Formats: sequence, C-alpha cells, structure tokens
Amino acid sequence: MAGAGDARGPGPAAGEPPPQQRGACQVFPERPAQGKPPQEGFLSGFFTNDQKCPLMLLKTLETNPYVKLLLDAMKHSGCAVNKDRHFSCEDCNGNVSGGFDASTSQIVLCQNNISNQAHMSRVVTHELIHAFDHCRAHVNWFTNVRHLACSEVRAANLSGDCSLVNEIFRLHFGLKQHHQTCVRDRAVLSILAVRDVSKEVAQKAVDEVFEPCFHDHEPFGRIPHNKTYARYAHRDFQNRDRYYSNI
Repeated sequence: MAGAGDARGPGPAAGEPPPQQRGACQVFPERPAQGKPPQEGFLSGFFTNDQKCPLMLLKTLETNPYVKLLLDAMKHSGCAVNKDRHFSCEDCNGNVSGGFDASTSQIVLCQNNISNQAHMSRVVTHELIHAFDHCRAHVNWFTNVRHLACSEVRAANLSGDCSLVNEIFRLHFGLKQHHQTCVRDRAVLSILAVRDVSKEVAQKAVDEVFEPCFHDHEPFGRIPHNKTYARYAHRDFQNRDRYYSNI
C-alpha cells in the first residue's frame, strides 16, 4: 500500500516539510490530520460520515471487481488484507480522498470527501494498487521520486481513474493516445499533491519511468477499462495457478 500520503499515507522522511495537498487519491504524509467540517449530502439525514464510510467500504470490498482482484492478488503475494486492520475512515484536510500509510500498511479513506459509492470504489482501487506495489517491491516512497512516479502511473492506468466516463466528467476530450495523456497528467498531479517538488521534477520522474510502468499491468494482466474488463481479469487471475500447474 503506497502511493497515498498522509492526510494519511506513508510518512515523510525526517525533516521533510509537509506536502501541499492539491489532489485526491494520493499518498499523504502527515497522519492524523484535522478534518474539515462534514459536507451535507443526500444521505446526511440518515447517516453521519463515520457511519456511511464503513458501509460503503464493505460494499466495495464485496462487490467491486477491481477491488476483489486486488484483494486476491494481495493474499496470493503474502499480504492478505483485513478490513478492520488495513482500512481507516477518517476526516482529512483539503480535498484529498484517500491515502496509503506505508508505515502502518493502512489505507486511509477520507470520509468527509468521499461522496458516493462509485467514488469509494475508485479510491479503494487506487490505494490498493499502491498497497500491492508496496507488498511486491521494495518501494522507497519518500526517498525516490521515481518509485513514487511508477506506482502513480500504474494506479492511474489500472484503477479506472482515466476511464472515458471520468474524463468526460472532467471535460477532458481527446482521441490519439488520450488514455496515456490522462495517465501522465494524473500521475504528475499525484506527485505534486504529496511531494514538495516542482512540476518539472514531477514530470521528469514520470517521463523516466512511464514506458515500463505503463506496460506493467500486474495483477490485472490487461488495462481494465471498465468493470467488464475487470471481471475478465479477475477470472483469468483466479485460473492462473490451475493453468501453470498443468504445464
């Protein structure tokens, strides 16, 4: 779990100034943070944020195909995820939606900023990709910006952040290599949200790692552009061991 700093995320190196928070679904370095007042929404009359967050999380864990694949992959890699141990619903500063705290292997869900079930699923998926990277590799989240850039490229590419629907809602349109452009842009924004570096440094880090990290589709095996692709990827992942055991 890595790639989402702390409003809850992996803590910064000693003496490192707190990063500016400019985005959502990032790696946040200063946990715990004081949350802003809860926003009113349709369900506010029925549930408070701290009641809605666990309910939405449970539904995501049980039904979302992206998340179900990532949970299986984490378990397969020796990093089984426990809902009560590895997720924490909290109020966060700014407009961040979530983060991964590498020091505690915990995903933070910003309950005051996660607005609906679809939003919850995107945040959990994004942060679980960081968690998967943290499990399978020796990632230096706060000392090597290229490591962070690689995980942010993978998270933007594989989590659905750059789906056509999400891009339309952002009023971003394009044809040629639009997905790649979106992944680059989202990765840069993620780095800037959690690191006190210039945009030029963030872009350089993304450019240096983009090709290998963009084409690293583990554990999906493909870019899951929608839930149908994610379900196919989950099915293929579940059948991997059975296939190789017959060779």
